[in-house]
Amino acid sequence: MNETFGQRFQRLRKKHNLTQEDVADKVGISSQAVSKWENDLSAPDISILPDLADLFHISLDELLGREVTKTEVLKQDQRKSIDEMLFKVSFDSSEGDSARIKIPVSIIKICLESGVALPTINGKDLNQIDFEKIFALVEQGVIGELISFDSSDGDKVRIVVE
Repeated sequence: MNETFGQRFQRLRKKHNLTQEDVADKVGISSQAVSKWENDLSAPDISILPDLADLFHISLDELLGREVTKTEVLKQDQRKSIDEMLFKVSFDSSEGDSARIKIPVSIIKICLESGVALPTINGKDLNQIDFEKIFALVEQGVIGELISFDSSDGDKVRIVVE
């Protein structure tokens, strides 16, 4: 189920230990307006959105519910097992073709170790990706967006490990 703006806003407000009145005071509106946002009866004015994002220390994309993946290096005790991780590739071509791929990292590792070729999806050959380097990064605790590439002819490629 997708989180509504009101649900997301309330979650963020509570995460930062703020009351509806605290938020209202900080952005110069009424606490009733905040209540209406949280109940999905109305939405904030566009001019207030940057202040709200700043209040919660997040981007506007995150405030509005757009998936944002940051790259980070996790400490040893924070890392997931490779069996729990996903490898995501998104490709959007200038011609309008697109592909979204989610594969468990462990499956890719098994394919590589056994010499099985990975599939071609929408004409894009996954075997062209240097998975050895990606696995080396993952083993060092790097997760998030590893590659973000926009070509001059409009193709966009994103590779994420989470």
